[in-house]
Amino acid sequence: MNQLEALKQFTTVVADSGDFKQIDAYLPQDATTNPSLILKAVQKPDYRSLLTDTVARYRGRALDEVMDRLLVRFGCEILSIIPGRVSTEVDARLSFDSNATVARAERLIELYQAQGIHIDRVLIKVAATWEGIAAAAQLERRGIHTNLTLLFSFCQAVACGQAKVQLISPFVGRIYDWYKKTAGAAWVEADNAGACDPGVKSVRQIYNYYKKFGVATEVMGASFRNVGQITALAGCDLLTISPDLLATLAATKAPLERALDATLAQSLDLTRVNYDEASFRFALNEDAMATEKLAEGIRAFCSDSAKLEQLLLAA
Repeated sequence: MNQLEALKQFTTVVADSGDFKQIDAYLPQDATTNPSLILKAVQKPDYRSLLTDTVARYRGRALDEVMDRLLVRFGCEILSIIPGRVSTEVDARLSFDSNATVARAERLIELYQAQGIHIDRVLIKVAATWEGIAAAAQLERRGIHTNLTLLFSFCQAVACGQAKVQLISPFVGRIYDWYKKTAGAAWVEADNAGACDPGVKSVRQIYNYYKKFGVATEVMGASFRNVGQITALAGCDLLTISPDLLATLAATKAPLERALDATLAQSLDLTRVNYDEASFRFALNEDAMATEKLAEGIRAFCSDSAKLEQLLLAA
């Protein structure tokens, strides 16, 4: 048994890619996309026709509508390959507008339903800002399930649990990146690997808290830099993994054991907390890493969305 097969015994494996032709080989349950992954995909010859066909069919429509139709086109292609759910992201430029986020999410779902896709097979990705979490709470009440992304802090996770969102995506690799960059020459890789990796520790804290207090929101570790981060989170509800790292896992025969266990979390001495808007904003502000990475992530997704729009206009 290779490590990918072993991991699937403990954790739902999710492919993190817009390159759906790569996904099939690894038999993931679900798949996730984002503006950066779609931008990367449409610049490959194999996927260029999806962009040009979408533009040709909907030429003259509002640019944001054409963008959503392209995202849904990719999502439908992915859903033809996987048995589970696909995550499709609301425009990151709406990250601080709850009403606009809800409206855009509803349109994405309508577009999927027009293609015969059941609502339960789609997760709408929303940035885990206070406004994004509030929007997700509204969407969940309407039966639209959400994936709260760009999640870097415990307070974001707690607020998502309070909002009863379907799933969160804590970003392991970007947390790791921040701590490594901040430490500079003082960073010792061996001391910050595996279970000691700061991104891994963040996900473990969230996972244990959710399981201790019966929070139903699913935890999906994301944004991995190396296989060690993945294996250190074996047992997490889900892990979304790039095709390159899926290939590495599939090629590795080393033993893999469960690292996270919901039963063990029940015995931990933890304190339940709650956040309102003021305490959430203060807690996030107190976490320099989360504040910086959330802002940086939104800017990057906004930039890639704008680049994708330029490709649509040029097609």
